[in-house]
Amino acid sequence: MLDNDPRGTICIEDIEIGMSRSLRKIISDRDIELFAEVSTDHNPVHLDDAYAQDTIFEGRIAHGMLTAGLISAVIGEQLPGHGTVYLGQSLKFLAPVRPGDMVEAVVTVTDMDISKRRVTMDTHCAIDGKKVLKGEAVVLAPSRKFD
Repeated sequence: MLDNDPRGTICIEDIEIGMSRSLRKIISDRDIELFAEVSTDHNPVHLDDAYAQDTIFEGRIAHGMLTAGLISAVIGEQLPGHGTVYLGQSLKFLAPVRPGDMVEAVVTVTDMDISKRRVTMDTHCAIDGKKVLKGEAVVLAPSRKFD
């Protein structure tokens, strides 16, 4: 990972609308191979150069959910961080991610229900500033009252 943001927990009592965190990662061939193994998704568009050349992508691409996993990493490690529970995530895939691409995953708080410990966040991934994935996450944030 190439992020410099601290890891840990930001409790619901300290979260504010507009807070944002991110990470950057270069997607490697190994990342794609490991994701295929763990997910059991061995679609050749991800793993076979010759096959992928004859697709609309004209080359291999990373699994969309591998890219989406970077959003999960920001949420689980940085904002809100450790102890966060995912309640929902919408995703729209806008462009392919290829081996060697530097992906930046960003989450930004857009709404909160402090009494229910719910945080809504805009989420997206980008390559060179161009969004390749966008969505919204709703999470249950940790609280100093319970943790």
